[in-house]
Amino acid sequence: MLSVLRVHLPSDIPIVGCELTPYVVLKRPDKSVTADDVTELNPIDGHFLRYKWYRIQSDKKVALCSVHPTEQATIQCLGCVKVKIPVAKSYHCSPKCFTAAWQHHRVLHERAASAVNENGNEEEEIFGRFNSTGSTTSGVVNVSTSQSNTSLSNGTGALYPATITQRSGGETWFEVGRSKTYTPTADDIGHVLKFECVVVDAETNLSVGSASTLLTSRVIPAPSPSPRRLISVSGIDVPGHLDLDGRISSAGTFTVLSYNILSDAYATSEQYSYCPSWALSWTYRRQNLLREIVGYRADIVCLQEVQSGHFEEFFAPELDKHGYQALFKRRTAEVFGNTVDGCATFFRRDRFSHVKKYEVEFNKAAQSLTDALVPSAQKKNALNRLVKDNVALIVVLEAKFSNQGIENPGKRQLVCVANTHVNIHQELKDVKLWQVHTLLKGLEKIAASADIPMLVCGDFNSVPGSPPHSLLAMGKVDPHHPDLAIDPLGILRPASITHQLPLVSAYSSFARAGLGLGLEHRRRMDPATNEPLFTNCTRDFIGTHDYIFYSADCLTVESLLELLDEDGLRKDTALPSPEWSSDHIALLAEFRCKPRTRR
Repeated sequence: MLSVLRVHLPSDIPIVGCELTPYVVLKRPDKSVTADDVTELNPIDGHFLRYKWYRIQSDKKVALCSVHPTEQATIQCLGCVKVKIPVAKSYHCSPKCFTAAWQHHRVLHERAASAVNENGNEEEEIFGRFNSTGSTTSGVVNVSTSQSNTSLSNGTGALYPATITQRSGGETWFEVGRSKTYTPTADDIGHVLKFECVVVDAETNLSVGSASTLLTSRVIPAPSPSPRRLISVSGIDVPGHLDLDGRISSAGTFTVLSYNILSDAYATSEQYSYCPSWALSWTYRRQNLLREIVGYRADIVCLQEVQSGHFEEFFAPELDKHGYQALFKRRTAEVFGNTVDGCATFFRRDRFSHVKKYEVEFNKAAQSLTDALVPSAQKKNALNRLVKDNVALIVVLEAKFSNQGIENPGKRQLVCVANTHVNIHQELKDVKLWQVHTLLKGLEKIAASADIPMLVCGDFNSVPGSPPHSLLAMGKVDPHHPDLAIDPLGILRPASITHQLPLVSAYSSFARAGLGLGLEHRRRMDPATNEPLFTNCTRDFIGTHDYIFYSADCLTVESLLELLDEDGLRKDTALPSPEWSSDHIALLAEFRCKPRTRR
């Protein structure tokens, strides 16, 4: 007879909005083992599995720490309550926790107070309020989970359904789901979930034997990062956060996002041991990344390190719901499978239409280069060095919006968007430069044939001032740069490593904004390079690898997404973290088309 051997969850910490999928191991009547889902529609030997999920409500009410969400809260910041910060952010598990977090917690107070002063009103709370009559000291109230007058509410509606499924001692079990998977809701916050799996006789519809069960930890709310603002390069904040329901982009402007989202294949506990395992799991990260990306409401989105399976099964269908058309180019790895990552470009269908797509495979370019320049005896070694599976995706789009300032209003407004992820290995500096040069020479041909503005986005794995960065920003490289000494194949001839595209780094506009930008944001820029101090922040490395370059002769930068502060990230050691689900930060620029000069 069919029997259940074992049930377990990849992570026992459930998070609101992140689907829970138990792993159920079964033994068939022939003694073989399977993890397949055996439903009423496909029974085995007349038996199938029935699933149930329960929420366990204790008579004791629980609030969770905002810094350590797996810990129960013991104190609440009354300053948060006063300025109507979402109540979930007001809880802390200990005085030590509150004191350690104060430097970053204080920013929430300042922003909330500023929003009240600007808008004259306050937003409704996202979560319910935890009321307690505990003693207060310095704006902090003690939270006692055993007080009978303590109540946990969730908005204006009832927290739980009226029907009680089971009651045992001081606990009440409410049935919340009847499928194998379950996605926790805000009603589940602070409560343990129970999963139940039982074998059922298909003929009698009665359970056979005892149920297999598992209990989760308490459900925690999904951490919500502080909103990042669009900052005008003239130094004036764009009103509000990125609420593009009342679009920030005006006629003739459009926004471009570039973001290395950290492939799940690379997001290992060994590499990022400082990140909690639940925050590193793909079920959590994908929802957090989607929430962040959708929140930016960019017109064009360039993502790197997107696994092919995740593109097809998650990002493409989910972003389609938000009005995006999707294009993808996977790396040219010899090992095929859904874990191979690549570059994905999305654009809003109401703002752009697709004209043409080009795929750049640096492996093919390496083959052509070695055939032309490398002696036969050295070709194998040359290909071993150059063939690294990196790619670029180039998309030509036509704008559907009006373009103010264009000499001929009836002329089609095209834009060419390149999205790439350059080789990561630091010892292959010659390969990085060769890949960037190869991409730029291809873009030059497109620009010459169509007289079209260029956007070059991606993770270039090259710091400001390096030869690849200099080539992008200056159109040439310093022949005396020490990195050029690494050239075992003899392919780096500085006189020929040039391009004619008038490219400028979008974030260098912060430097040109000067004193009007404000000290807070100037501190996040490197005055020596006019680039961000970092776009990649791990425990072992902090620096800038990501850029958005644009054609300065036909586009101008209107505003930029604010950069993050290193101190704010270091409270979680580094990236990724529960708040930010990649080891890179997203870059976003708003551009305006401007009159073209005749060539």
